[in-house]
Amino acid sequence: MGVWQVPSDLLARSRFAVSPMVDTVAALHALYHPRTPWQRAWRERHIEAFRRMLAARPVARALLPASFNPRWTADFLTIAPASPEPTFPAELASVARLSDEQIRADLRVTRPAPLAAELLADGLADQVVELLAWVWTHTVEPEWPERERRLRADIVARTATLSTGGWAGVFADLNRDMRWLGDGRLQINDYPEPPLSLDEAEQLVFVPAHCRRGWVVWDVPTRFGMVYPARGILVDPTSPAPDGLARLIGANRANILARLDAPLSTSQLMAVTGLSLGTVSDHLRVLLDAGAVSKRRSGREVLYWRTPLGAALVAGG
Repeated sequence: MGVWQVPSDLLARSRFAVSPMVDTVAALHALYHPRTPWQRAWRERHIEAFRRMLAARPVARALLPASFNPRWTADFLTIAPASPEPTFPAELASVARLSDEQIRADLRVTRPAPLAAELLADGLADQVVELLAWVWTHTVEPEWPERERRLRADIVARTATLSTGGWAGVFADLNRDMRWLGDGRLQINDYPEPPLSLDEAEQLVFVPAHCRRGWVVWDVPTRFGMVYPARGILVDPTSPAPDGLARLIGANRANILARLDAPLSTSQLMAVTGLSLGTVSDHLRVLLDAGAVSKRRSGREVLYWRTPLGAALVAGG
């Protein structure tokens, strides 16, 4: 599975998508095994409730070590989104349609060892659905509007790259093991597997997520996709702008420009700078007029990010 052979028409139809289920699986993995500072800080807010839930659900406790290993996630957690704008209930319904035996077969691939006794009883699929619903309801859904804004901001930036550098430019910065090899070959990881032809595929999607590393999503043979870490998820609200830049263009303006390596909306900039809406808007207008930032509408939000000039100012600050 290290290389996908992608027909040109499939690549032309490929798209970006935001998936509530993908972010829920990323959250589940972070609760089970955190890796980044952002995830650790987020995890601290939810870990006690998560542990209490697991203490009452022995099947869920047994599912976690069987579902994740360092190089693979069980396939029932990696179903590709079926629509451009999936909802969590619709994606959860795709999992609910799986049988207990299908889930056990996926677990045996992920962890080729005898399954725990708790995973052999009837009702395993129901337990998976309940676990995912709990993670969504208690940890992801309350902050979904902000999560979705960050994910859509990433897509706006990737789309801008696509218009200037093509898919090869997008893939170069999507995931550390992912690259376009030419001749229709897309390397998705470094696994030593024979190339996989996507001739029968009807859908190829790329899904940003709040995660440290990406993973494959698929529903063989028709739907394939790649999850990748969204940019801008580690924004530090206390990070100062360079002193030299602040002296050149003013502290508040420098503070805004320093944070726009990934696209942010005015409301996000208000949150990370502590400035009022009017102040943020005024400074953005000046930065736009100077050619230091660009903007693009995404849904109800207008997103801003640094131009090459803005990046040079920050780098030289």
